[in-house]
Amino acid sequence: MGRPKQFDEEAAVAQAMEVFWTKGYAGSSPAELAEAAGIGKGSLYHAFGSKRELFGRALNHYDRAGAELTEEFLSGPGTAKERVRAYLRMLVDADFDTPVRRGCLAVNTALELGGRDAEATLAVRRSTERSADLLAARIERGKLAGDVPASVDAAEQARFLMVTIAGLRVAARTFDRETLHAAIDTAVAAL
Repeated sequence: MGRPKQFDEEAAVAQAMEVFWTKGYAGSSPAELAEAAGIGKGSLYHAFGSKRELFGRALNHYDRAGAELTEEFLSGPGTAKERVRAYLRMLVDADFDTPVRRGCLAVNTALELGGRDAEATLAVRRSTERSADLLAARIERGKLAGDVPASVDAAEQARFLMVTIAGLRVAARTFDRETLHAAIDTAVAAL
């Protein structure tokens, strides 16, 4: 009978996700990942198989947490336009309110591994599509409530917003908050 695990795997994945998010896949060493997870390097490989497998789990963790946050934000009180604007501002403000402007793990992964790593590309695509579905559902609710014109294609508008979000998350590394807030107002005006 093997020894029982001495650590919480999900907590270890969450801590590893923070390292990947800050340093990227290539920039994250196994030693840094093990230290962040609070386990030995050997335990890291024993529990997760490889750095790449841990990265996949970190992307899944990020996706789940992001979907929960998106759903929570979009379901708050207000019109669809108000909720979408508040959501986009929250994403941008989160970049400015942390010591390191690290953007979005999914966007960073797309830039670093997209098209070269099939699993990472698929994970980013699934995450993006899930967020787009949540945005489209909120826009549809806005159409039913009468605060979004009936002529707006919710799915198309949601895809446009996801492209906007990706751009905002990259631009947050070099532009100022006010510039990005103005871009958000322009994007939301289409609703």
